[in-house]
Amino acid sequence: MTTAAALIIGDEILSGKVRDSNAERIIDLMRELGVELQRIVTLGDDVEPLAAEIRFCAARFDAVVTSGGVGPTHDDRTVAAVARAFGVGIERNIELERMIRSWWGDRVNAAALRMADVPAGTTLLYTGDGNMPLVVCRNVYLLPGIPRLFAAKVGALRAVLRGGPHVVASLYLSSDESAVAAILSAVDNAYPAVKIGSYPTYGEADHQVWVTVEASSRADTDVAVDRLLELLPADEVVRVDRG
Repeated sequence: MTTAAALIIGDEILSGKVRDSNAERIIDLMRELGVELQRIVTLGDDVEPLAAEIRFCAARFDAVVTSGGVGPTHDDRTVAAVARAFGVGIERNIELERMIRSWWGDRVNAAALRMADVPAGTTLLYTGDGNMPLVVCRNVYLLPGIPRLFAAKVGALRAVLRGGPHVVASLYLSSDESAVAAILSAVDNAYPAVKIGSYPTYGEADHQVWVTVEASSRADTDVAVDRLLELLPADEVVRVDRG
């Protein structure tokens, strides 16, 4: 199982000046890839809390995706936080510097060149969009926070992240959620390879609860669905979609 965490970075997100849309893109991509996204955290631009969170996530998940804090200004501190997290220095990447000088030409300045400064040991992941490649430090992938740029680059993770299949079955019940809670819990405990979710619905004409049964194989979902159908009152099962 491949696991991941996502860090949404920026004081502007926490203050409400900017609405984040990148987390949704990360969720969708990880789902597509079969990577289990286990953590999403939104943080401000302070280096120490950022470094602590990066260190925590890098040690526990296969991949850490960051969004934001990689531009040329004083409040772009993600690179410094990654370097702090891994106890390494910051160095000028010659290839990034060459790209920046080529694109900026006579307009190049110290602020622009700051985007060529990366944690020591960094590699570059080329994205095919004609812009700067992603900076990768160990298992941390640094993406821009600007939604347009993030959307253009996040797909590059398809080349490096691989997960497993997800098979999801759904049961739609007319019963109250509390009436079936014990049954759902019993089946969830009996089949550790399966994740069972229960979600009350409102305004639906034919059901009150949507139950999902998710696993990496159809055989696992089928056996759990079969057991649920044995235990649930038949007249309260509106329909079943085995995925």
